Amino acid sequence: MTIDIKSMGYIRVASTDLDAWARFAGKVLGLGAGRGPHPDHQYWRIDQVSARLVVFPSDVDQLDCVGWELADPRALQEAREHLQKAGVEFEEGTREELDERRVQELVRFRDPWDNVFELFHGITYESHPLVTPYAATFVTGDQGMGHVVLPVLDDVEALHFYSDVLGFRLRDSMSMPGEFVGKEPGSKVWLRFLGVNPRHHSLAFLPMPNASKCVHVMLEVDRLDDVGRALQRVTKHKAPLSATLGRHMNDEMVSFYVRSPGGFDVEFGTEGLTVDDARWVARESTAVSYWGHDFGGGN
Repeated sequence: MTIDIKSMGYIRVASTDLDAWARFAGKVLGLGAGRGPHPDHQYWRIDQVSARLVVFPSDVDQLDCVGWELADPRALQEAREHLQKAGVEFEEGTREELDERRVQELVRFRDPWDNVFELFHGITYESHPLVTPYAATFVTGDQGMGHVVLPVLDDVEALHFYSDVLGFRLRDSMSMPGEFVGKEPGSKVWLRFLGVNPRHHSLAFLPMPNASKCVHVMLEVDRLDDVGRALQRVTKHKAPLSATLGRHMNDEMVSFYVRSPGGFDVEFGTEGLTVDDARWVARESTAVSYWGHDFGGGN
C-alpha cells in the first residue's frame, strides 16, 4: 500500500516583498486575485479552487510547502497509517491552518531533505467563475495545479522515498555528470520525473542544494498564444528571464522560465503531455529539450 495522492493542490511561499509578488503573480503570470482570512496574505487563483498559490510575509524568500490533494477522509487516514509504518513523523494541521488553507483536514511532514509536504482533503472551491487578468485558461482539473521540482541531496534515496513511501510513479529520467553537483568526476546523478495523474509529472527532483527550497514550479495554459503573451509581459515588466522559449523532450511542454521574487523559477507553458499509467514506459531522455530553452536567458 502507498499513499494515493491525486494531484498537486497548492503551494505556499514565504516572502520578504509582497509588492514584488503582487506585480509578478498578477501582471506577469496573469493569475487571478483571490480572497482569504489573512488580510496580509496574498491568495491567487488559476481555477475554481479558492487559492492555488498563497504568499505570506516572512523574513526569508523561499517555498514554504507543497500541498498534495487526497480524495477524502478515508484516504487521509490511510496516509497517516502508511506514514507511521514508514517511520515518517507528521503533525496534524491546527484549526487556524485548516481555516487559512480552507481544507477539512491536513497532515504535515518533511522529506529527508527538509522539503515540507502537506497532505489534505476537502479544499474549497468558488461559486463565481474565474476570469484571469489576460483571459488565459490554466490546465488543472484532475492534473492539479501543475508540477514542482525540488532540491534533494541523494537521488537514489529520493527515488525510494517519493515512489515507495509517497506513491509517486516514475515517468522519465535524465542523467547528468556528477561533477555538476560537486560529486567525483566520472560519476552520474539522476533527475527523476514522477507522476500521480495524467500530467506527465507532478514532482521532479534535482540532487543539488537550493537556498529557495525549490528549483521551479510549472503552470500550464491551454493555448500557445497565452504563453507568447506572458513572454511579452516578462519583457514589459522587466522580470528576469531564466530560459527562452523551447519544447522539452520528456513532457513535450512548450514553455519559458522566469525568475520569481521567491528566488526560484516559474515555468509557464502549454501542450504538456498526458499519459496513461497502464501503457506508460519510463525511459531516459538524452537532452532537456528538442529546441530552445537557453538557460542563459538568450544572452
